[in-house]
Amino acid sequence: MNGGKTAVIVLGWNGAADTLACLASLAKVRQPAFTVILADNGSTDGTVGLVRQAFPEVEILELGRNLGFAAGNNAAFRSLRGRGFDRVVFLNNDTVVDPGFLQPLLDELQKPWVGIAAPKILYMDDPGRIWYAGGVLESATGLIEHTGIRQPDGPRFDTPEPVWYATGCCLAMRCRVFEEVGGFDERFRMYGEDVDLSMKVRERGLIVMYQPASRIWHRVSASSGGEMNLGKQLRKSGAAMMLFAKHGMIGGLVLYPLLLPFRALLGLLRFQFFRWTSSQEREEA
Repeated sequence: MNGGKTAVIVLGWNGAADTLACLASLAKVRQPAFTVILADNGSTDGTVGLVRQAFPEVEILELGRNLGFAAGNNAAFRSLRGRGFDRVVFLNNDTVVDPGFLQPLLDELQKPWVGIAAPKILYMDDPGRIWYAGGVLESATGLIEHTGIRQPDGPRFDTPEPVWYATGCCLAMRCRVFEEVGGFDERFRMYGEDVDLSMKVRERGLIVMYQPASRIWHRVSASSGGEMNLGKQLRKSGAAMMLFAKHGMIGGLVLYPLLLPFRALLGLLRFQFFRWTSSQEREEA
């Protein structure tokens, strides 16, 4: 595998400035060698032309319309077939990567028991704060949650370890494994497809490995209060119920809707506590 080819698939729909920033950060990754493929979900803001001008070395796959996350990434992956690629990284376009982000992920994929490798992900608007440092999934209660979300980065998030799931924001796989598990399930229109992919990998006896030596930053606001966005929470809840039904998680099917109001309240309280502590930190600074 050391001599194999690696593709980094960047899926985007509009957001030209984000895409250009993401590609600029990838251009600073000198080793190991890899091919960048921009899978464009029918952008209407001139993204494709701007990328062609600024990054002529980037391959562009124009999908013509917004296929969504799962179908868009699957289509981009199909374009790799027959070209000698044996590793693939799926990366959101609203990210910026550390110049050394790639090698630690590929090192994990050298281990035959690792099915997915995932980096440490931090907030771009608060670069010392965790967005993802692993994922927890409790089948008995239906809890699905990023480890460390909104917490300050620190040594306790610096240990590589198996986790329940990787986030689709950035994950690396061997192409063969992605093929064997059937790729992303396109029935998940928004949310859940990354957890489902992780579960399919785990069901094959492989592990999902969190590797904090690999770092990226995600353009999502730590202070946006996603817990209070009703539409977002409803979409997440629908995806979670679909996930539990697909994988036979009876406890999740029963308890998730019952516990949802309490989780929403807890999430709101945690968010308000985060805002209060952040304001205290700013005052002390």
